[in-house]
Formats: sequence, structure tokens, C-alpha cells
Amino acid sequence: MKKITTAIIALGASTALMAAVNAGACTGCHGADWSKIALGKSLNVAEMTHKEIADSLIGYKDGTYGRDMKGLMKGQVAKYSNAELEAFSLTIGK
Repeated sequence: MKKITTAIIALGASTALMAAVNAGACTGCHGADWSKIALGKSLNVAEMTHKEIADSLIGYKDGTYGRDMKGLMKGQVAKYSNAELEAFSLTIGK
């Protein structure tokens, strides 16, 4: 019973982390299916792996990733924890 309870709590925490990121702010530029090349400069997020997405979002946040959109994206992800960004990455990509 303890293992089941722990699993349920972990699932709830993971779901809460995923929900923490405002996907609407992302889909405005990247499209509802994530395949839009944002402002003609981004990668196609739909073709990225979950790890690539997580690494890029966390990299934008800490300033270690990005090209032309680095400044814009840093502002978009700065308010989220790394755990929230990692959980969110699992909802998109492959």
C-alpha cells in the first residue's frame, strides 16, 4: 500500500509540474502542434526529443543555450524551475 501511495503522490507532483508551464505562451509562436518555426528562426520543436527540449529550455534560463532568440526565450522561461521545465518537455516533442 505504501508503494502505491508513493506512486500516486509522485504522479500528482509530476502532473502539477507539467501544468505549471503556460503552454499558451509557447504555442503562440511555435504553433498548437509545435511544428511552426517561431519567427522564422527557431528549430521545429515537434521534431526535437524530450531531452533536447528540456536541455534547451534550461539552457535558455541559465544563458548557456540559444542564438537569435536567446534574450526573448530567457524571459519566457526564467520564472519556472528546472523541474517544471523538464516535466513540461515531456508533454511535447518525441
